[in-house]
Amino acid sequence: MDVLRAARTLELAQWCIGAGVIRNLVWDSLHGKTQPSHLADVDLAYFDASDLSSERDARLQAQLTALRPDIPWEVTNQAGVHRWFEQYFGHPVEPLRSLTESVASWPEYATAVAVWLDHDEHLHVIAPHGLDDLLQMRIRRNPTRVSLETYRQRVAEKNYPARWPNVSVETL
Repeated sequence: MDVLRAARTLELAQWCIGAGVIRNLVWDSLHGKTQPSHLADVDLAYFDASDLSSERDARLQAQLTALRPDIPWEVTNQAGVHRWFEQYFGHPVEPLRSLTESVASWPEYATAVAVWLDHDEHLHVIAPHGLDDLLQMRIRRNPTRVSLETYRQRVAEKNYPARWPNVSVETL
């Protein structure tokens, strides 16, 4: 909740915290872990087509780091993902039209989940593919933007069953 409150201070129109941080918290809880597992980063995604500059992402990330230097923030404007996606993943993609469409494109259905906190402290969930894979601890490729090669590489690198023994991984 502290991370969500920190993110909310940026006053972005459309934002969320999602992907691995949500998956890890849920799977840690389902495995009875009392301490959260290590996070490579906390993904703050937002959508603003009026400013696609990487400088803005860096400025927002610096603001969050100043508020919570203990959190490894990763801030990305989802409206600009198409500008760097091919260089990073090897194939071009069309521009996204919304934050929900962005979350729907994340690599696995279990990680295509995000949350945001409004000013009344109400938690909102963005789960375009539902919550079944997350709650059933199942890793399946989301083919929206993730190639088979990228999926296989992610599964090998992340080694989900070593961290969470009850996770099932779809092999392709």
